[in-house]
Amino acid sequence: MSALPIVVEQRTSVPDYLPARMVNEFAYCPRLFYYEWVEGLFEESSDTIEGENQHRRVDEKATALPAPADLPESIHARSVTLASERLRVIAKLDLVEAEGGMLTPVDYKHGRPREGSGGLELWPSDRAQLAVQGIVLRDNGYRCEEGIVYYRKTGQRVRVAFDDALIAETEALIRAAWSTAGQGQIPPPLVDSPKCPKCSLVGICLPDETLAVERGASGSTEATAEPAQLGLFDAMPRKPIKREVRPMITPRMDLRPLYLNSQGVRVGKSGLVLQVREDKSVLQEVRMGEICQVNLMGNVQISTQAVQALCEAEVPICYFSMGGWFYGITTGLNQKNVFLRRSQYRLAEQDYFTKSLARRLVAGKARNQRTMIQRNHVEPPRAVLDGLKEMADRAERASSLEELLGIEGNAARLYFGAFGGMIKLDEEREAADFAFDFEGRNRRPPRDPVNAMLSLGYSLLAKDLTVACYAVGFDPYIGYYHQPRFGRPALALDLMEPFRPLIADSAVLTAINTGMVAARDFVRVGGSMALTPGGRKGFFRAYELRMDTLVTHPLFDYRVSYRRLLEIQSRLLARVLEGEIGEYPVFMTR
Repeated sequence: MSALPIVVEQRTSVPDYLPARMVNEFAYCPRLFYYEWVEGLFEESSDTIEGENQHRRVDEKATALPAPADLPESIHARSVTLASERLRVIAKLDLVEAEGGMLTPVDYKHGRPREGSGGLELWPSDRAQLAVQGIVLRDNGYRCEEGIVYYRKTGQRVRVAFDDALIAETEALIRAAWSTAGQGQIPPPLVDSPKCPKCSLVGICLPDETLAVERGASGSTEATAEPAQLGLFDAMPRKPIKREVRPMITPRMDLRPLYLNSQGVRVGKSGLVLQVREDKSVLQEVRMGEICQVNLMGNVQISTQAVQALCEAEVPICYFSMGGWFYGITTGLNQKNVFLRRSQYRLAEQDYFTKSLARRLVAGKARNQRTMIQRNHVEPPRAVLDGLKEMADRAERASSLEELLGIEGNAARLYFGAFGGMIKLDEEREAADFAFDFEGRNRRPPRDPVNAMLSLGYSLLAKDLTVACYAVGFDPYIGYYHQPRFGRPALALDLMEPFRPLIADSAVLTAINTGMVAARDFVRVGGSMALTPGGRKGFFRAYELRMDTLVTHPLFDYRVSYRRLLEIQSRLLARVLEGEIGEYPVFMTR
């Protein structure tokens, strides 16, 4: 057994002791270990919940382990915690059995043992975790020659001897885990591993997606980098390398947003249920486990108890004015990934990075606007299509953010100049709903029904991307194309640029063309136009239908909803900031 102590030059702040469970994770997947222990990210699955429940039952029967000199002939000690100062590891032992002064740790596992050539054997990660328990027992003066893993699914016990080879292998694994944590750089994803589809963090890790983008699956040929930055951004055309991306992410989320639109109602809680009340009457009850966000529109009150419960459940609360202006958001303490934000702040000061990302965002927005015209216009104007193509090409060559703002403005003028051709009413509705005549974009305040819905749609989209930024670990107020301004979620606005036509504009067209919103659903106040409560309800339905629509990702060839897509794209930007992929793959629909 090595007597060398663990000495790590740490670049990140991690706990003083490495848990045996994290050694298990490192042996299973170093990237999973980094996410969980260094960045503090964790997602529940049915297996983790079941395992937690089983260990909770074990912990309820905790007993003390006597000192080595006081050991009786036989003992069964449960939920014993011991640490090794030499290796800086700590382990909670589910059960310690003693016979004749010899201790045997027994670890409980939810699954089943591995079928080996010589019969049943431990999985490598389980063997490493059990060996850590043997090491901490020995380092605390106990005699320990073997360990046992009890697999609950099959009811079988599998033994392993703590020989010199296993101990040396495990100590090397511990040192490697400490080194990985101290370096502050996430390990690469596993390649085509069968472990990935079962991992609860696959939607955060994006293993196949990261590798696909890194290896050039986008087939990008644009030269966006400046010569001094060729190490991060490839300025030369690349040959597309197509690799299969397994659809490991569920296409849609099970949870749904909650919109509270009726003025004067109050939100409280009873247990894990939100109660929406008017005076003393309960109008609606909603289980917190069924929602992903709560949106309060205007004069809607919420109790402190409800806020606390939603924060604990990591369900964000979003606040809007009655007219749909996005005020802000309340979230729990789930912004643990300080390392990502540190990279975000650093790169926000790098001119080459802000220009490169901004070029891609503006070009992608113009191309998506062009696609919307091609798909939905009664007779797509050739001059508009050519102009949008030119604006996208010019955006890729822009030399400054100011030039990009001008290009984006020109593209918007072309696009909204043809927007009215995508509004399709039958003759009866066209005569009745003359209010949907559209002559151009206006805002602050919007002066016609179409612009009122466009403003509300962009406000909802900014909210959803702010939620996505918080979920990934970004600071949504530090952007790259949109410069910092008090109270403005600049990064959320950056990410939403390519999605404006695809989500918000599309929701507006759906609301009008299908009759979800009619002229009677608007009210004029002074020189501004606003939706009535019934009109907002109809528009929310159109917006959420669009967010729930499945779309094929052009890089990965699997179908996901737009709501899921917003999170995927946000995480891909995180991969860029952390140096795993070279450039942000803007989503452009086919």
